[in-house]
Amino acid sequence: MTQPNGLRAIPTEDRAWLIAALQDALAGGAPVFPLAPDTSPEVVLALQHTPLPEGTALVVRTSGSSGIPKAVALSAAALRASANATHEAFGGPGQWLVPLPSNLISGIQPLIRSAIAEQEPVFVDGAFDPARLLAAAELMTAERRYVSLVPVQLSRLLDHAAADPEAAAILQRFDAVLVGGQAITVALRQRCHELGVALKRSYGMTETAGGCVYDGVEIGDTLVRIRAGEVQLAGSALALGYVGDPELTADRFITETDSAGTETRWYRTGDAGELLGGMLTVTGRIDRVLISGGINVSLDEVERVVREQPGWASAVALAAPHPEWGERVTLVLETSDQAQSDAGADAAHASFERVREEVRARLGVAALPEWVTETPEIPRLAGGKPDLIALGEWLGRLRDSFRETRRAPKHAAPDAGADVTDAVGTADTADAADAVEAADAIEATDVVGVPGHTGDQAHRAAGEEQA
Repeated sequence: MTQPNGLRAIPTEDRAWLIAALQDALAGGAPVFPLAPDTSPEVVLALQHTPLPEGTALVVRTSGSSGIPKAVALSAAALRASANATHEAFGGPGQWLVPLPSNLISGIQPLIRSAIAEQEPVFVDGAFDPARLLAAAELMTAERRYVSLVPVQLSRLLDHAAADPEAAAILQRFDAVLVGGQAITVALRQRCHELGVALKRSYGMTETAGGCVYDGVEIGDTLVRIRAGEVQLAGSALALGYVGDPELTADRFITETDSAGTETRWYRTGDAGELLGGMLTVTGRIDRVLISGGINVSLDEVERVVREQPGWASAVALAAPHPEWGERVTLVLETSDQAQSDAGADAAHASFERVREEVRARLGVAALPEWVTETPEIPRLAGGKPDLIALGEWLGRLRDSFRETRRAPKHAAPDAGADVTDAVGTADTADAADAVEAADAIEATDVVGVPGHTGDQAHRAAGEEQA
């Protein structure tokens, strides 16, 4: 049997031990695996008996965008390079407020930066609450103050600050509010500007030891290039690779030699993007593309347009099969009070028809969303991104349920499935009979929501399934 590799699994709840272990790893000590509360013992045992890349100081388990768990190995040099680049970009070391989970790179890097700056981080406990975060911020003592957030947290903080001048003053006290993990809407950026919040947009991932591009510009010695539409990154902060997966490591991390014989190691992000005036713009995931009527449609581009509409900031775009077009776009919209507050929903909440008009005008007819399904809560990954795999499986179950309902005898007693049937329609369907016929044709691609029509009982059933 393979001997244990020396990897120390440290519970994230034991902050003193975790910080001490990270400091030791940075100094050349045993590698650290920050252990989330729900991590199974089998995962820990497997990682501790898998050979680690030479120089590993930190192992971070992440699902990224694929939903497939991966363990990323990072060296002390990469962690230091990332932290030092951030300090340089922000004008110097400072004290960090930590509201993000310490098993994710977004929550670990503030601890690394704090260790290098010899500053005590301040933690925010419990479920995210803007008032609790700002109360924790009042405990900070350093002259320079930083916080790292995800967009939904920032949105709720801005709501709180807009209604409370004292809260706004605390938020304005931060020298940088670093936000990453998802795209940030123009509206959110505008709100930050109006409130005097020092927003810094971060792009990076576990494989780059965290953010390596701020506001579209590389930090430290990071290099950015676009190859075949894909964003590729190089620099000192790159990970060593994936633990126990040499094939994936070789596929994602590539080394090229230029004409002078200089080798450069690049990470293939899988993100689509472009460089405009030397600034990086990420447009979505390369694998988030469907083919509708022979035309490539970026689901991320559809999401970007849809989320700019009032009340639709929580929308997620997915691919659904279609007998004529091959595939069409379907939307899932979060309807909880908090989600609608985050989305800026008000009296001007855009209708589905208005959303479709905007998508048609900007992206063309092939990108038109065919359906919208409402649910009280969208499943999310630990970092706050929508769990696309869970959403796809949920919609699949709804399609299966609706298909069974349509196969049932017409004299059968009505049930929740019948309510779903009544709520089905395509964007071009005029009445319920046509809606059922259309649903038969498209295998009930999505089962709730016609433009201008809502099936409340179907929505409730969907919510119960989701829960």
